[in-house]
Amino acid sequence: MTMNPSQLRTAWLAAWQGLGVQRPDEALFAELLTRHREPHRAYHTLQHLGECLDWLAAQGGQANRPAEVAIALWFHDAIYDVQAHDNEQRSADWAERALLAAGVPDEVAGRIHAMVMATRHDAPPAGGDVRLLVDIDLAILGAAPERFAQYERQIRIEYAHVPAADFEKRRREILGAFLARDPLYRTPSMRTALEAAAHRNLRMAIG
Repeated sequence: MTMNPSQLRTAWLAAWQGLGVQRPDEALFAELLTRHREPHRAYHTLQHLGECLDWLAAQGGQANRPAEVAIALWFHDAIYDVQAHDNEQRSADWAERALLAAGVPDEVAGRIHAMVMATRHDAPPAGGDVRLLVDIDLAILGAAPERFAQYERQIRIEYAHVPAADFEKRRREILGAFLARDPLYRTPSMRTALEAAAHRNLRMAIG
């Protein structure tokens, strides 16, 4: 489900207050909402962000620093350009700048920067909070079949400029790499909830 604006605002304020910032930047909140509504996005939208925040609400007891995980989720798709290869770097840098401007300690900003970078999914996540963040970002792979099918359609829309044969080949490679992970989910409760469904969805998608 997609959180409504009131729910998103509540989650936003709670995350910053968890970092000790009582009055977070209203313009920053508005800009992040605008980014997630960009017309070229179909999956990386407020729907995905809301689903991630819902998972964090359910799994937050697994986090050492849940507010840091929450802020990392807010920023992990802040920059999304399907033709670029540095979205995570730019998103992480933006998060770090915003955190430092709000007076958050350097080490906290650094940890959140590292969490956003982990959503490149190019290396095993290190540390409990990073593992939880990555598992939440990948929770869609273990979604109910109808939501997973919607996700696949949404990704294809975002890459509509790529010829079908090229897209399908690369998509099989990406999904095959996730299927090969053992385990796919590193947080035990997420693994219990999602691993079997993710394997089913991935095998079906790979065909």
